[in-house]
Amino acid sequence: MFLAQVAEETSKIDPFDWFMLAFTVIIAIGLFRLLKAKPKKNVFAIGFASVSLAVFLFIDYVMITKVWLA
Repeated sequence: MFLAQVAEETSKIDPFDWFMLAFTVIIAIGLFRLLKAKPKKNVFAIGFASVSLAVFLFIDYVMITKVWLA
């Protein structure tokens, strides 16, 4: 019982972290689909998705290296 309590207290992974990773995957899928569009590409949407993906990838990198592995 004590070990389970200690393991629970020392866990650095927040449930919100999983949502951040899921949003990153969703943005990456959306960007890929925007880039695959055949008739006419929406340049504004591609730019917005690219910046969003870059920000989320940076946040995920910081979250994993500085929080989870610290």
